[in-house]
Amino acid sequence: LPTRAPLLTQRTTTQRMHIHTPSCNCLRPSLFARPSLPTSNIGNLASRFNGLGLGQTRGMKVRSSVKKLCEGCKSVRRKKGRYVYIICSKNPKHKQR
Repeated sequence: LPTRAPLLTQRTTTQRMHIHTPSCNCLRPSLFARPSLPTSNIGNLASRFNGLGLGQTRGMKVRSSVKKLCEGCKSVRRKKGRYVYIICSKNPKHKQR
């Protein structure tokens, strides 16, 4: 009778196929080694990110039914009345489409 030991060694010598997933670390090698930044560079980096927000504009909330949320909100019809938008003069967060 043959022993089972050769079967075990045969299984370990065969290479296994690796399936790449979004959480797989082999696709993102930068996760393994991260150099620590000096504190002066961190402060410089943070100040650059704070300056980026100055030119950005807020988008619109997309909803199936738009509603006026305050007295400054007014409804606007566009595209021959097919679309109703809400624009607000008091709070830009109230913009909806």
